[in-house]
Amino acid sequence: MILEIISGILLLLGAAFMLIASIGVVRLPDLLMRMHASTKAGTLGAGLILLAVAFAFADLAVSTPSLTIINFIIIKAPVADHIIGRAAYYCNIDLWKGTIVDELKEEIEHRNSVDKDTHS
Repeated sequence: MILEIISGILLLLGAAFMLIASIGVVRLPDLLMRMHASTKAGTLGAGLILLAVAFAFADLAVSTPSLTIINFIIIKAPVADHIIGRAAYYCNIDLWKGTIVDELKEEIEHRNSVDKDTHS
């Protein structure tokens, strides 16, 4: 009985975070912010749902793959998001007009100036 309650709470929380992620993807103004919303809230939502599955079945044959998938998502999602975001930035995506600091632009300009100095 207690495992069913915990599982239900985790499912509701996971669904709520997935809803927040989907709203963020639709409502946020630029690609990088949308990716941030989908990665952070989506990872937490998927992790909570998989944890709910592990609690609901309470069997090692189900819990082990669930926990393995959670670990894989936690490791994979930020790395993939970073690579996709950097590739999109290099393809000159439009940033939101309210973006104040563009740290990657400053880093790229610094790297290019260092490269020019070493090749001269």
